[in-house]
Amino acid sequence: MKKLSILLATMATPAMAASGPFFSLGNTDFVVTIAFIVFIAVLVYFKVPGMLGGMLDKRAEGIASELEEAKALREEAQSLLASYERKQQEVQEQAERIVAHAKEEAQIAADQAKEELAKSIERRLDAAGDQIASAEAAALKEVRDRAVSVAVAAAGDVIAKKMTAEAADKLVEEAIAEVQGRLH
Repeated sequence: MKKLSILLATMATPAMAASGPFFSLGNTDFVVTIAFIVFIAVLVYFKVPGMLGGMLDKRAEGIASELEEAKALREEAQSLLASYERKQQEVQEQAERIVAHAKEEAQIAADQAKEELAKSIERRLDAAGDQIASAEAAALKEVRDRAVSVAVAAAGDVIAKKMTAEAADKLVEEAIAEVQGRLH
């Protein structure tokens, strides 16, 4: 009832402002009111409010579906972000493991190099010791050979001083005979 009175009050306002009879075609307010009512009737007849409601409902559904799609995209983006953060963490951990492994391998290689260097030094010391021993043996042999040649020379001198010509001839003949016996 309240709505009807408000509607009548709004419709009656132009009628009170116009001069002359309201229900006359000469009154522009009446013609405009009739045209407005006909326009509303045509809109209702062609179901324009329903169409507008349907269009608004479709638009609301489109907006709702876009919101759902946006939510789904946001959730997907968050899951991708979490996935990438996990992958980054895994890559970081893998890089740390690789660095630690490389350090361990470098330490092992350094230890092996130290061991090989120590073995190489030991081999060189052994080789130097062998060379020293060989040089000592060669020196001893040379000293002996010298001693023998000196002794032989001294003995030759002593024998030459004590030996007579007859004894020397006898020794030469014996040596010739011994060589002939060995050759034949």
